[in-house]
Amino acid sequence: MGFLAPDLPDIDETRWRSLPRAERMRIMSVHWAEYGFGTPWGVLPLYLLKCVVYVAGAAVVIGLTAGFGGVGHLTQWWTRPVAYQKLIVWTLLWELVGLGCGSGPLTMRFLPPIGGILYFLRPGTIRLPPWPRRVPCTRGDRRTVVDVALYAVVLASGVGALAGRVTAAGVLDARTVIPLLVALALLGLRDKTVFLAARAEHYGLAVLVFFFSPADQIIGWKLIMLALWWGAATSKLNRHFPFVVSVMMSNSPMMRWRWLKRTMYRDFPRDLRASRIPFGLAHFGTVVEYTVPAYLVFFCHGGTSTWIAVIVMMVFHLHILSTMPVGVPLEWNVFFVISIPWLFGHYAGVEVFDLRSPLLGIVLLVALFVVPAVGNVKPEWISFLPSMRYYAGNWASSVWLFRGDAEERIEAALTASSGSATTQLTALYGAHEMDMIIAKGMAWRAMHPHGRALNTLIERAVDNLDDYAVRDGETVAGHAVGWNFGEGHLHNEQLLAALQRRCAFEPGELRVIVLEAQPLHRQRQHYRIVDAATGLAEEGFVRVADMIARQPWPDPADPVPVQPIGGGAAPVRVS
Repeated sequence: MGFLAPDLPDIDETRWRSLPRAERMRIMSVHWAEYGFGTPWGVLPLYLLKCVVYVAGAAVVIGLTAGFGGVGHLTQWWTRPVAYQKLIVWTLLWELVGLGCGSGPLTMRFLPPIGGILYFLRPGTIRLPPWPRRVPCTRGDRRTVVDVALYAVVLASGVGALAGRVTAAGVLDARTVIPLLVALALLGLRDKTVFLAARAEHYGLAVLVFFFSPADQIIGWKLIMLALWWGAATSKLNRHFPFVVSVMMSNSPMMRWRWLKRTMYRDFPRDLRASRIPFGLAHFGTVVEYTVPAYLVFFCHGGTSTWIAVIVMMVFHLHILSTMPVGVPLEWNVFFVISIPWLFGHYAGVEVFDLRSPLLGIVLLVALFVVPAVGNVKPEWISFLPSMRYYAGNWASSVWLFRGDAEERIEAALTASSGSATTQLTALYGAHEMDMIIAKGMAWRAMHPHGRALNTLIERAVDNLDDYAVRDGETVAGHAVGWNFGEGHLHNEQLLAALQRRCAFEPGELRVIVLEAQPLHRQRQHYRIVDAATGLAEEGFVRVADMIARQPWPDPADPVPVQPIGGGAAPVRVS
């Protein structure tokens, strides 16, 4: 691996192009197991620098609060409630601009390294309303000056809150965030991408807590943190998560020993299913995420035991940071590392049982229990983010199949801040390296159980796969809507319809395989094969047990069994 060059298998272009897709996937999967994504070393300091700027920027901005005396007096003001309020607003703005999750090369963003504000302030870009048929004035898929104005109001009101008046109670005047919350809610009804990019299920809810008493605010923030931990732990009670652990450990820049990475798999390089080690790590992490937060919230009152638990959870999130997870939720974990000693260390004496406001209790009950419960039972209804089904391997996903010049036509038709991932990679490294990096990304997907199902569904979707370029839906969404963070609902039929309206593809030119997440109470996932021109071609189910029994590379002799709805067993063909 070079400072700027990615680490890829040493295969010349002629041989690479002569290999069948299954062999390419095998090579890239084996390479991932030892080297991870192969990210250039020069990229890692940039992500570290971004986290430093996030923390330093927050400290400078908060330090400008009247009476704080600047960063030099941080030890005197860091425990004040208004400091934490401003950290929440700062982080929401940081994410909303596009500097946080879903930024940089690990999400196929190179030049520029962000989407976010470059799309959301630009009329003509694609927007994806969540309920266009039910909510008035939200139909359409083109960003208008109204959407741009709402986004600008969110940014301006956030900046205003950072400079807002502090009340006699030592907290922000809650009226300063009313424009932010109203504009974000209205904007979210017109474009779910912006709402999700703001991480509104966390930071937006934390801002809503500003309207209650200082003591209830601290209790509310504690309960939000508890729900995030418990939601994440619950989402890991599946058969996917051990595979996530093995893939994350392979990508960790802190784990330099290839022999140790190989132990994450049953029989490297022949069998790349997760070994007992990631299974053990997965179960251990889940237990920690249930028990230690429960101890912090319900049983800690200060003292040595409290600070031991605080340190355990800080190390937990620092470990996640060290693995450089794809999607790079780095600042989110930094926010946790800062919040844990503040909420559960300094304010350990604030008991959650002392919550005074029934209204806040109802709001938190709905947001932290009802919405995640519905989202886990009906994953097709609610994003994995408000469902609190985080990095557990159980996401909606998609694969896009382009024939002829279909991919280039999308790029030409879109209003965007940059070219597609393939265009950017070709400009940086050349066509051969671009093809291999895209294949490496597809191998990452296939290292997870749902990727094994997608391998089989790709073969069912078209007659001659050699005629098609295969792209992960994440890279398509990143270019088309300006943000991508594992949310498959941003690159399903809704985005396909928006692109069809702009490009008018012929039957067979563009096909998409959509795989929904696994419901909590069922051991199967719903799939759909959709043609841009003719609509639904096939749908059905795949069983999780069949996915985890396969290797990351497709095996024509042993595909993942599918259960088409309607009893049809023949693959979909394109004439």
